[in-house]
Amino acid sequence: MNVHKWKNSNFVPRFLICGFCLCVGVVVFVVTKFLVSTECELDKTSNIWLGLFLGWTVVATVIANGLWHFLSKIKITALSTEQETGTIQEREALITVDDFQDSEETSANGKKNNISAWRLMSYCKPDLPYISLASVFLLLAATGEIFIPYYTGQVIDAIAIDKDKTKFLNAIVIMTLISLGTAIAAGLRGGLFNLIAARFTKRISNFLFGSIVKQEIGFFDSTKTGDIVSRLSSDTTKMSDQVGLNINVFLRNCVQSIGTCVFMFKLSWKLTIVTLVGLPLVALISDIYGDYYKKLATEVQEETAKANEIAAEVVSSMKTVRSFANEDGEYERYKSKQDGIYRLKVKESFLYGGYRWWTEILSLAIDVIVLLYGGHLVINGDLTGGYLVSFILYLLQLSFYIDEVGEIYTGLMEAVGASQKVFELIDREPKIQNSGVVTPGEVSGEVTFQNVSFAYPTRPDITVLDKVSFSIKPGEVIALVGPSGGGKSTCISLLEHFYEPTSGEVLIDSIPVKNFDHKYLHNKVALVGQEPVLFARSVKENIAYGLGNDEIDQCLVENVSKLANAHSFISDMPQGYNTETGEKGLQLSGGQKQRVAIARALVRNPQILLLDEATSALDAESEHLVQDAIYKNLTGHTVMIVAHRLSTIEKADKIVVIDQGQVIAQGKHKELVEQNGLYAKLVSRQMLGLEGRNSSQHVGSRHIDQSDSESSDGSNSPYSSSPHLSALSRK
Repeated sequence: MNVHKWKNSNFVPRFLICGFCLCVGVVVFVVTKFLVSTECELDKTSNIWLGLFLGWTVVATVIANGLWHFLSKIKITALSTEQETGTIQEREALITVDDFQDSEETSANGKKNNISAWRLMSYCKPDLPYISLASVFLLLAATGEIFIPYYTGQVIDAIAIDKDKTKFLNAIVIMTLISLGTAIAAGLRGGLFNLIAARFTKRISNFLFGSIVKQEIGFFDSTKTGDIVSRLSSDTTKMSDQVGLNINVFLRNCVQSIGTCVFMFKLSWKLTIVTLVGLPLVALISDIYGDYYKKLATEVQEETAKANEIAAEVVSSMKTVRSFANEDGEYERYKSKQDGIYRLKVKESFLYGGYRWWTEILSLAIDVIVLLYGGHLVINGDLTGGYLVSFILYLLQLSFYIDEVGEIYTGLMEAVGASQKVFELIDREPKIQNSGVVTPGEVSGEVTFQNVSFAYPTRPDITVLDKVSFSIKPGEVIALVGPSGGGKSTCISLLEHFYEPTSGEVLIDSIPVKNFDHKYLHNKVALVGQEPVLFARSVKENIAYGLGNDEIDQCLVENVSKLANAHSFISDMPQGYNTETGEKGLQLSGGQKQRVAIARALVRNPQILLLDEATSALDAESEHLVQDAIYKNLTGHTVMIVAHRLSTIEKADKIVVIDQGQVIAQGKHKELVEQNGLYAKLVSRQMLGLEGRNSSQHVGSRHIDQSDSESSDGSNSPYSSSPHLSALSRK
């Protein structure tokens, strides 16, 4: 007979729930039978045996429940026909080994995929002194609240039964003092726990943001900004709110529940046993609903993150949305995500309603049973009327505490669900480690690409660079040219160590880029991109970005601004270098942003300067001045330029032509033009385009001054300074 492995994931939880319910039923039956027996006329020996029977039943039931839980962990692998014919010992060994391996795998997966409440609470360890002090005030407040029902019963007995004025006044005075002390302790407790929640928020946000900024660039290529912002804002807030509230309420309820149970046993142990019989059922309901709450909370956070992605994308690209008149389309996208969140919230509402329904029914049933049995005890003289009132007040308090514990559990599961993605980001190890330690005293600026191949992590099946090899001598100006998408900007990214090649090496002074210290590397290598991003700060702060100095050297900032031809327009601004650039530099023109970005790169005095279409938004005059800065003021510095304008690259010491991820030609401008290859075709097309634009301007103008006529024949063209381009245009 084959023994099949249990594969149904729902079977084991149901198996455990059924076993737990059966054990609880046995205990309830025995406790009820014991209470009924106490109402009978029994001798002392019989009562002792009944007590022993009750104790053994409870112990045996707990052991049985533990065995059920243990059996549910065993996974039996199906045996083949040949294995069935083997010895019993062999089969037992096979099952044991398989079970051991499965349990290890489950444990590993559990650590990897499940975030426990203990992991969440572990981030409160630095706040233990505050938690300890808050717990002292919590203990004082909770203890004070526990005594209130007890003295309330004494007041009722003093008035209705004993008619003792002195006892009545003493009870009132004690209740007043206890209430005053409880109020003071409760206020201090609440304030301290709010402080703990604020410190937790700061800590978890810092951990998360610290982990995010250390991730490799490929992570940001595949992760949307809105998703990250959602984790930093809504998820961390939900976590801190729930943790701060739950620590406070959970500790308070634990203390008050224990104290309440002690007083309830003191008043009537029989009524207390009747009351506590329903607690396992409350725990079971809270556990079941808590699991569902955790799943729904995770789904809600996922949908909220997607909605935030849309909002962040639209707000940051509002000009594009407006230019295509797609406001309604973006609104519908956002609305659909909000509808999805609403549907999940509806499920949460029904789930919470069901949970409240069951707990209220259970609480009402316990109240009715206590009143019936308590009235019976009062009539028989086993309990006074005042103490029955005290017991009922304690019962109401205990019901409130149990109800709050259930809400704490579901709230904690909600916080755990929200923390899933947060802890995934905190625990995520960057695929590219900036762990280099090499910091040579000087960098000469020699750059070498040795058989470099590369594919982006988001498109691993598409080869962007295929065995690219070229070198740059110290102090040279090299230009990378070729059709768009050929891999020019990718070379810049690899040199900046944004990515690592799939094969080959990128070297600076014969040292692999990945071996350099991260900060040292980017102090010696500076990048200016085609679309430079400025931060929402002043111009001066943007230029000095990343220098790490508390005081910004104004003279240094002005000097590099002059080199980048930015000083004149910055000085003309109302607040000069203190002018705010706006979000992403939107208050500056494209050319102004590029010049500020060039100054930001030059302020480090880098040994290697990378210009990725850095002058594409500049007019001819500004470009000419920036070129002078590159070719005259950066003598001795290695410069790598990616550009399509021939005026930018024709003076380079070396031009590397890259097409479809491969280096197809290298040399100076004149040499490459004479080879009549791809570079010559690119030059020819650009010259023809320039002549076409000049011709159309000539035809469309009725009055042409001298400068226009000169421009039309190319004598004043920015390319006219090059004899090679002039010769090519005449051809």
